[in-house]
Amino acid sequence: MAESPEEPSPQAVPQPHEPGYGLYQPGYSPYDDQIPDPTEQMLAIQNAKAFLLKSSTTSGLNLYDHLANMLTKILDEQPTNAVDIIENISRDVKLTQFQKKMDTLRDEHEILPTFEAAEKRKALFLKANEGEEEIEEEEIGETSLPNVMETAFYFEQAGIGLSKDESYHIFLALKKLISVQPVPQTCRFWGKILGLEMNYIIAEVQYGEGADEEETEEEEAIEEEEKGMTELEDEEEEKEKDEPPKSTYMPPPTIPKEENGTGANKYVYFVCNEPGNPWVKLPPVTPAQIVCARKIKKFFTGRLDAPIVSFPPFPGNEANYLRAQIARISAGTQISPIGFYQFSEEEGDEEEEGGRDTYEENPDYQPIPVAEMVDSLSSWVHHVQSILMQGRCVWINPLQKSEEEEVEEEEEEKADELDDIEQEIGPPLLTPISEDEGIQNIPAWTGQTSTNLIPEYAVAVLQSNRWPGAYAFVSGKKFDNIYFGWGHKYSPENHNPTLPPPVQAEYSSGPEITETSDPTLEEELAFKAAQEAALAAAEEEEEEEEAEDDEEEDEDD
Repeated sequence: MAESPEEPSPQAVPQPHEPGYGLYQPGYSPYDDQIPDPTEQMLAIQNAKAFLLKSSTTSGLNLYDHLANMLTKILDEQPTNAVDIIENISRDVKLTQFQKKMDTLRDEHEILPTFEAAEKRKALFLKANEGEEEIEEEEIGETSLPNVMETAFYFEQAGIGLSKDESYHIFLALKKLISVQPVPQTCRFWGKILGLEMNYIIAEVQYGEGADEEETEEEEAIEEEEKGMTELEDEEEEKEKDEPPKSTYMPPPTIPKEENGTGANKYVYFVCNEPGNPWVKLPPVTPAQIVCARKIKKFFTGRLDAPIVSFPPFPGNEANYLRAQIARISAGTQISPIGFYQFSEEEGDEEEEGGRDTYEENPDYQPIPVAEMVDSLSSWVHHVQSILMQGRCVWINPLQKSEEEEVEEEEEEKADELDDIEQEIGPPLLTPISEDEGIQNIPAWTGQTSTNLIPEYAVAVLQSNRWPGAYAFVSGKKFDNIYFGWGHKYSPENHNPTLPPPVQAEYSSGPEITETSDPTLEEELAFKAAQEAALAAAEEEEEEEEAEDDEEEDEDD
């Protein structure tokens, strides 16, 4: 009688060293007649999947994902005789998991910086509606938007400038700036200042009269709010605290900033780190910021809100320091051919007040030969007002307001002493650059032609030695100025920070408050003897006076 194949004998179960080990489980054999338990079946499936998902200690991969990738590759490619090349398919799938990061033969799916920059500059190439574009072209005209590509072409003749792509992107960025801002009177690409983290692209804009009034109103409102807040805080502090002894120190009077559209604030400047980024308007510059910027030297970071840590402390952040450096560079390097600009005849009386500050283009200007523009510095003039030591282009008496108001006698005496301040007078507008002071044995300017082989088509280029990175060109009736640099003034010696002022004396030394040495024992005894003798003499005099009074009373009786 044959035995029923309910359970295989232990000898029939594969051993660990035999093929097929681990495949047999009780209840899953084709010879088993029993129906497996569903819970046991699900548990077995979960255990099997967990085993397949177990990662390798050497490669970090798991068999489940590897088999899934193999099946996906086989179904996608559908090779012939897949069972014969299953080992090769497994090897290829494994190789795709290990790619070198620096492998240039394989395409990386990472987003490169060029793609990020392209996304930012994509908005520059988008056109507006046709109707709006026609209106903008009519409003802008030819004078508002400069031809940056033409200027870049002339500077390129001397090997100066940016790449054509970047120049064109800046051209489109200036167009976007004009479309967003009110229609300016002039707009110009000022230059590029380099930074440690990011750079600054600078646009110079001059508004009309209406826009300036709106800006001044906004600034005045902000200043009034700040003053009101400070006054309220001071009053609260005075109420809370007792009145301390008042100091007799009188701080120097604050020099007011120049109004918008005049002096160092004649132009408004917008900056951005890259073409396509939003333009940021720089605040107006104050005399205190210009005076402090002359004493320090700091590299720009590229972040407008970065603090300026220096001595003496700078009154503002990097945006204010950038605006001060732009004003200094413009005042020293903005030049034009002599005769291109002229003063209007109506402004003849302004020379007495401090010089003329406006000019107009000369319609009868005749171009000067290129050779003369290079050889003679007298053929170039400054068309931007110079900045005085006070930090302003037009000198102002800081005591003028205090004299008009009613002040105390002590303040009036101090004001009388300071009335002897000499008025600063700088060089007037349209002064030839030949009068600029050199730097030791280095001239202030260096001129050259773009080419010596074809002089009839050469361009005259001037380079500033005082502000490295400032250039100017002239070709016929066309000229322009530009700056590419770190925003630092050239100094032949190393930069030495200013020393702190000497310590202020607490009191004036004199014989009244000078401490004396302690007396000796002999001096103390002599002093006591003198005091006793003086007291005895005084008592004798009193007794004599009393005796005389008594005698007089007796005689009267």
